[in-house]
This record gives sequence, C-alpha cells and structure tokens, in this order.
Amino acid sequence: MSLVVDVLAGGVAGGTSIMYAALGETVSERSGVINLGVEGAMLVGALTAYAVGVESGSPWTGALAGAVAGGAMGLLHALLVVYRSASQMAVGLSLLFLALGLTSLFGASYVGQAVVGFDTWEVPGLSDIPVVGEVLFRHDPLLYLSYVLVPLTWAVLFRTRLGLLVRTAGERADSLVVHGYDVRLVRTGAVVAGGVLAGLGGAHLSTAYANAWFENMVSGRGFIAVALVIFAVWSPWRVLGGAYLFGCAIALGPALQARGYGINQFLLDAVPFVLTLVVLTILGRRTLSSAPAELKRVFENAPSPG
Repeated sequence: MSLVVDVLAGGVAGGTSIMYAALGETVSERSGVINLGVEGAMLVGALTAYAVGVESGSPWTGALAGAVAGGAMGLLHALLVVYRSASQMAVGLSLLFLALGLTSLFGASYVGQAVVGFDTWEVPGLSDIPVVGEVLFRHDPLLYLSYVLVPLTWAVLFRTRLGLLVRTAGERADSLVVHGYDVRLVRTGAVVAGGVLAGLGGAHLSTAYANAWFENMVSGRGFIAVALVIFAVWSPWRVLGGAYLFGCAIALGPALQARGYGINQFLLDAVPFVLTLVVLTILGRRTLSSAPAELKRVFENAPSPG
C-alpha cells in the first residue's frame, strides 16, 4: 500500500470517532447549546464500551453502552445549562475534568485487558476497487454506520419537523414559545443526542480503531470535534470532509514511521492541533458570523481573555 493510500485509509479510520462527536455537537449547537465536554463524553463512552465489551464479550453491547454513557454526560450538561442556566463553557470544561477523573479511576483495571473488538468487514465487490476499496470499504461496521449517519443527520435537521424545531431553538427560541413548544425540552433532546453520538465516537475509538483502553486515550479529539463544527459551518456534510482531513493528519505520523522516516514523534502528534489552530485562524469571525443566533450569544457573553 502506497503512503498516500495508507494515509487516506488511516484518515477515514482515525477520523470516524471525530466525525461521530462532531455530528453530535452539530445537533447540539444547532439548538443553541455548545458543549465543551464532548471530550469527556467520548472518554466515558470509550471506557464504558471497552469495559462492557470485556465483560460481555460483545462489541455491539459495548458500543450501545458507550452511547448510553455519552448520552448521560449530555443529559447532565443539559440539566445544568438549560434548566439551571449555568455557564455553558464552564459546565462543559467541568464535566471534562469529571470524566478524566472517573475514567482514570475506574479504567485502571481494564488497561491491558483484551477485548472482543469489531472485526474488519470487507464489502464484497466494493473492497476490490483499486484505491477506493482500500480507503473506504475495508473497515469495521461502526465506521460503515457513520456513512449512513451523515446523510441521516442532514435529513433530520433540514427535512423534518423535528429538525425545524431544533434549528428554531438555535435561531429564534421565542418563536417556539409563541407556538407552545418547550424550548428547554427541545434543547435537552439535542444535547443528549449529541452526547450519544460522542459516546459512539469514543466506543469506536476503543473497540474498533485502537482495540485498547488507556488513560486519556481520546487525546484532544473532542476539542478537535468542537472546532470542526465551526470549521464545517454547522453542516453535517462538511463535518464529513473535515473529520477525514483531521483523521489524515492523525494518520500521517504512524504511516511515516512505518516506512522508517525519522521524524520526531512529538512533532507528528502536534500536527492535528496545529491544523486546528491554522483553520480557526483563517476562518476567524467570518465563520462565527454564520453561527445560530442563540449560539452567538454564548460566544459574545464568554469572558474575554485579559
């Protein structure tokens, strides 16, 4: 396999967990709620999926448990920011640190344990297509599920009444009140859905991509997912391309090292985060101006540094 194909295939595999989390954050932010605790939801989802997978011997049961755990983190975030009007930024970061502590405590006994992870499924016919088959159709079933979730998320957000309610909660919340809808309930549902997808992203990371659990294994992917939502202008289709772009940045290091290139590991590890900073610097306020109206208030009310 050539370096380019290796990086592209690794980008699809490595970007899937980011894509799950970013899709969930897109739904949440479309409703007017930003969740900086996505990293924590991914961590909890990763450990829960791994632990349940170890104990049950079923990766599907583990993935479902990881999704539920991520949803529980989302629910906690929603209860605090939607019903108690706590700072969205502060609550998200607090939940991240809570997740770091809990997963370090309860995950210690699972370090080094073997899990029954997801096997690679080669799609008949499609996996034999040169380059395309290697890049897109020789992966695990959770990754294939992400192919379906992108158009499904777009369709729900922009082609259903439920999606209209979510988007209205993020643009003109007062309109929902006038028509008798509970804005808090709509936002809570969106944030919980975002947590479920972030938990699935964590489950993919531990039971399909790495097939291992170790402390803080998410390693900033949740923050990349939050940045990706802004980069994608709150569009599920752009999240797809952005997730694979960041996935390729993550896959570049292992691909180069496997071919004997003597590049500093710490420098390679920094590539995805440097890319994140570059993208956000280029986009700047022009992209934030496209944010849902209710979300702009969150950004504007955030304390300025210094």
